[in-house]
This record gives sequence, structure tokens and C-alpha cells, in this order.
Amino acid sequence: MTFNEFLERIDTQYNAQLPFVIYRKPNESAVNGLLQETNDLVYTEDFTEKGFVFSPFDNTEKSVLMPLELSDKLKSLVPETKAIDSIKSSSKVDNTLQKEIHIKLVERGVEAIKNNQFKKVVLSRTESVSLSENNPITIFNNLLQNYASAFVYCWYHPKVGLWLGATPETLVKIEGQRFSIMALAGTQNYKGSLDVTWQAKELQEQQYVTDFILDSIETTIDNINVSKIETVKAGNLLHLKTRIWGVLKPNAISLKDLLYSLHPTPAVCGLPKEAAKQFILEEEHYNREFYTGF
Repeated sequence: MTFNEFLERIDTQYNAQLPFVIYRKPNESAVNGLLQETNDLVYTEDFTEKGFVFSPFDNTEKSVLMPLELSDKLKSLVPETKAIDSIKSSSKVDNTLQKEIHIKLVERGVEAIKNNQFKKVVLSRTESVSLSENNPITIFNNLLQNYASAFVYCWYHPKVGLWLGATPETLVKIEGQRFSIMALAGTQNYKGSLDVTWQAKELQEQQYVTDFILDSIETTIDNINVSKIETVKAGNLLHLKTRIWGVLKPNAISLKDLLYSLHPTPAVCGLPKEAAKQFILEEEHYNREFYTGF
């Protein structure tokens, strides 16, 4: 199947208001698709089903499953082209009020840290823009060209919504009994070189994530190895990354319990996890839904 045929098939599925997901794994040339045959909303029970899982930030909420047995599988190679300009907003909505509210939220977060409620909290806000290009398939293609080292996806369900993203982070990778994960945190702008200086704040932030992961897996993973910290590029940003790997102990933990022991990580939530998560749910005043999910 040519890439254009692939995109046309997805466009037809979207116009028919039927669920689909299309994605490309980091540094790969193939794009994959699952096109669900019905508009049924299916949830995973324990992450042992076959299909594509879309899981929210709040792990007490249900995770949507696009079942393999109810979907058509598509695959195509992405043609090599130069990166193109990012989709521009034709007119930015005035978010001044939201910005002021967010500054006050951050101030409350800082105060909570000073009061020892938690060590770290990752706070977010929404921002509305009016796009000059609102076709999700076109935006997905744009992301493919600009984020070669990221997991790029476009996910749609008529009963849930439309989500697009490009993430450099792998939550968990398991092959047989081999287990690997990454600690990814710390951010600065990319200015043409990976040879940069990191400040103490970013190094501490990344160490928080690494330590959290090690604490979470110490009873379920044998032969744990930790790499040196490296600087990696994701789009126009740089991050600090540490690779962690080992051997999964047989029958030590279910996949669901392993995922929920890690998610949400300090990179998107905070530390300690439950205290930071509760602060986010109570104080952000919007529902993150699948933002910072997996």
C-alpha cells in the first residue's frame, strides 16, 4: 500500500466517524494503522488483550482498547521528505486569563513544596488556538516529518475524541523476560547542538524520575542496569535520558500492576506520586483526560 493510499483510507474512516489509530514508532520508516470496524467503545480489563490501548493520566479511570480482532490492520512506508514548517495557528485565542490563573496555580504548587506536601509537581494548563489547517491527517503527516525520533500518533474515537501527539518517551518495553524503561526529564531549547550545559534543577528533576523508577521495580526486576545520563533531541527540545533495563521475575507482578506502579511518572506528575497527583486533580481545574497518559 502506498503512503497516499494509506492516508486516503484513514481519511475515509475518519469521515465515516469510525475509530482508528495510526502511529509510527521512533526512528522507523513504517507507519501502522488499526481501523476499528464498528464504533463500539471497548475498554481493557488487565492489559492482556491484543490491540492498541489509550490510557488516561488518572489511572483510576478506564483505558480504551482498539481490539485487534475487531480492526483492519494497515501498514505503509513513509516517503523521505524534508521536515516542513509546523502547522501555524491562523489566530491565537486570547489566553491571558488562563495564563494568570496558571501562574497562581504554580505559586500554590511552590508553596505546597515548601510545606513538604511533595518534592515535585508538574502543573499544566490548556491553551486554545485557531488552526489554519484543521485536517488531522495533514497534521499527523506534519508531525511525522518533524519528529523522526518520537512516537507519533493520531487516535480517534467518535465517542471519545481526537488526539494527536509526538512523544519521545517509552513508558515500558518488555520482550520475553527482558525489561527496559527510560527516565526522561529536564528540558531546554535545542539551538543546533547536543553539547549543552544542564543546570542543577534539571539534573535533580531527572534524578527524581530515575530514583522513582528504581524504587518501583526493585522487587520485580532482576539484574538491574542503569546507563549514564545522555542528552537527546525531541523536535525543538532537548531532554536528559537515562536507560534502565533488567530481567522481569516470572509471575512477580501482573502487567497492569507494573504499569500502574510506574504511571504517572514524576516526569508528568510529581513525587511522591499520589500526593502530587491528588494536587493536580484538585487544583488544575480541567480534566487532563489522555494528556500525559500512555
